[in-house]
Amino acid sequence: MARYIRHACAFCTLLLAALLVNAARVQVVQSRLYDDNPANRRPTIARYGQPRGDIVVDGEPVTGSVDTGEQLRYERAYRNGPLYAPVTGFASQTYGTTFLEHAADGVLSGTDPMLSPLPLWNDMTHKPAPAGNLVTTLNRHAQEAAYRGLAGRKGAVAAIEPATGRILALVTSPSYDPGQLSGNGEAVASAWERLNHDPEKPMLNRAVRQTYPPGSTFKVVTAAAALDAGAVMDVDEPTDSPEPYRLPGTTTRLTNEADGCRDASLRTAFEWSCNTVFAKLGVDVGVTNMVATAQAFGFDDTTLRIPFSAATSTFDPHVDRAQLALSSIGQYNTRATPLQMAMVASAVADGGQLRSPYLVERTTRHTGETVAGSGAHPVRQVMNPATAVRLKELMTDVVREGTGGRAAIPGAVVGGKTGTAQHGVGNSGVPYAWFISWAQAKDALEPQVAVAVVVEDASANRGEISGGGDAAPIARDVMRAVLGK
Repeated sequence: MARYIRHACAFCTLLLAALLVNAARVQVVQSRLYDDNPANRRPTIARYGQPRGDIVVDGEPVTGSVDTGEQLRYERAYRNGPLYAPVTGFASQTYGTTFLEHAADGVLSGTDPMLSPLPLWNDMTHKPAPAGNLVTTLNRHAQEAAYRGLAGRKGAVAAIEPATGRILALVTSPSYDPGQLSGNGEAVASAWERLNHDPEKPMLNRAVRQTYPPGSTFKVVTAAAALDAGAVMDVDEPTDSPEPYRLPGTTTRLTNEADGCRDASLRTAFEWSCNTVFAKLGVDVGVTNMVATAQAFGFDDTTLRIPFSAATSTFDPHVDRAQLALSSIGQYNTRATPLQMAMVASAVADGGQLRSPYLVERTTRHTGETVAGSGAHPVRQVMNPATAVRLKELMTDVVREGTGGRAAIPGAVVGGKTGTAQHGVGNSGVPYAWFISWAQAKDALEPQVAVAVVVEDASANRGEISGGGDAAPIARDVMRAVLGK
């Protein structure tokens, strides 16, 4: 009898060992297989089992979480959703995440190891740490001024603090409410279909993900290249520029909208945006120097992240002399995002130094304790400091007595550059209105804000649209908001 009992015990021990081995196989060896199985809803249920962390602007959260009482318990909510959509993106139970919601998902969902003082304990209990928060660099008043200025017209605004690279405003229009995509029901699917098929493309982040021909605003880059290369030694000396200017190797003649551009000085040509002068200057500077200067400003940079990625602004290095002439006035293949052109204005304002733009000031635990700061942001010298001083003078002249007069702010020094960019087959499209600028309160030690505005209003009269008329007032209002004027 005892022998049978021993056999039974041995058999039970073997069964128990087999169960333990199988459990180890399932939980350790094959854990990834089960975790990644679409049929496994536990990670999804856990992900939405606690409130999501907040994105904060000027000390106030612009996001929240709603307790639905359902299996996927918490849905994302947005305050002033359309205003901040190009910054926050969306966090959807159905369609995933975009922009800051995506770039900082670990912090906002509570899965980032930095949020927990005892990460091993959380691993053992399978309980995530309370979600963290994201503090942005945005200036709420500047954001509101930009959104209000665009007033639903297609376009975008980007504003940067030159001395730091902090992004103060990032607005795109038309926009949408990301809260419409938060849940998982039929209404969410319907909203997704509607937004994706809307011809106005409200989900397109025009400020960082759309490139445009920058038109005459690119003449800031061409002027910097000409001054640094010595193609212009004195901004008040004649430039020996004909009018019209025949593009090299062609019979095409380039003309100007303004009068008095023949043999104009760089100061006059900049103030009244003479195409002929800057096309000739680009050819005189040459492809090598023009490409080097454009790339120093950030063109052709495929690595820019703020922390989400931006579209690459481009200056074509493989051009003939005629194409170079057009590229140097912001046409042909030259393309730029509004963020890129704000970087151009920022570099001029900061003595020729360009600081990488960034959108996140710091991340914090739910208690407010800082987990990580914004980190180091590279700085590079884009142009000679003396060149930057001259360009600041030229941009100031544009606002004081040139095409950018509508950007002037009482009690502040403002520099700007207008642009009207042609596009479409045979330039048949309604021109894009551009304005880039910087502003400095008269009692301040340095410029406090650099702005780029583009308006692509398809309903505008082609003969009336202009950077000075359409875009400059928006830039002025954004700069005033930052300066407190």
